[in-house]
Amino acid sequence: MKAARLADPSRSSELDLEDVDLPLVGRGEILVRVAAAGVTPSELLWYPTTHTKEGERRIGVVPGHEFSGIVEAIGAGVHGFFPGDKVFGMNDWFSQGASAEYCIASPLTLAPKPRTLSYAEAAAVPIGALTAWQALFDRADLQAGERVLVHGGAGAVGTFVIQLAKLHGAEVIATASAANMDFLTSLKADEVINYRATRFEDQIEPVDVLFDAIGGETLQRSWPLLRAGGRAITVAAQSEGVEDARIKAAFFIVDASREQLLDIGLLIDGGSLRPFVGAAVPLSAAADAYGGRIARKDGRGKVVLLMPDFEEKDVGTRNSSSRRV
Repeated sequence: MKAARLADPSRSSELDLEDVDLPLVGRGEILVRVAAAGVTPSELLWYPTTHTKEGERRIGVVPGHEFSGIVEAIGAGVHGFFPGDKVFGMNDWFSQGASAEYCIASPLTLAPKPRTLSYAEAAAVPIGALTAWQALFDRADLQAGERVLVHGGAGAVGTFVIQLAKLHGAEVIATASAANMDFLTSLKADEVINYRATRFEDQIEPVDVLFDAIGGETLQRSWPLLRAGGRAITVAAQSEGVEDARIKAAFFIVDASREQLLDIGLLIDGGSLRPFVGAAVPLSAAADAYGGRIARKDGRGKVVLLMPDFEEKDVGTRNSSSRRV
C-alpha cells in the first residue's frame, strides 16, 4: 500500500510517499481502508510521533490519526463492526497513522461515519470536534449562560468550539481577522472582534471560559479577562512543555472516544453541527500539507488527504449501526 512516512524525524515535515506492507490486524483491532485523513501539522512535533511508549526513537512514522474509511477486516474479539462498514475516528497516537491507504484502529475509537458527510468532511471531524467537546464539557464544565472567549475560532478546532458552546447555551466571543468575521458570525458567535484592528483585551468584558488555539502573546494577554473561578484551555502546540503553571494546567491533548464520536455524529446528521474542509489534496501532497504549504481559504477548517484511487462505489454502501456496542 501507499503511505506517507517520516523516514527521518530530523527532517521535520519532509514526508516520503512509499510502498509499505499492509498492516496486520490483531486481536481486538480493526483494519480500515482509509478514504481520507485529516492533517494536523503540529503532530510531527509531538512526542508520540518520534518516540515509542518505551521512549525509544521511532523511524518510518506514518502521521495522521484522524480519518474516515471502510472496515476492511476485523480481528478476533471485535463485536459490532463488519467489513464494509463506513466509519470515522482516530487511532492511538503511538501507532502508525492514517496517511496511508490502510490503518489499524481500536473499536473503542471508531464510530459510524455521519451519513450526511462526504469522506473528506468526515475526516475533518474527529480531532477538532473531540478536542472542542472535551475542552468545553470535560475540562471546563461549561454551563448555559456562561461567557466563552475563543481564540482561533476559524480553525479546525475553533469552529467546533463555537458551535458546541452555542448549542450548550453559552455566550461566545471570538477573535478573528477581518476576512473571517462574517464567517464566525454565521456560526452564531455573539461577538466577533478583529484582532488586527484593535486590542481584544480592551474590548471584552470578563469571561468564564477561555479557549485558546493560538498561544504565545495572545494567551498571555487573555489571562486578565478570566473571571475569578474562570477556566482556561489551550491546545496551542507551543504551549506543550511550557513551565508556566497556568499554561501547564490549561494545556491538553485530545483522547479518542467512541461514545463522544457517536454523540457528535448525531449532532452532525441532525444538522446542528458541521465541519469545514479548508483544502482536500491527494496523499502525494502529504509533505506540503504537513509543511503548511497548502493554502486554506482565510485559514479556515482542516486540510484533508485523499487516498489514491478511492471511490465509494468500489467499497459498498453499508453503514454500521448508530447504536452503541
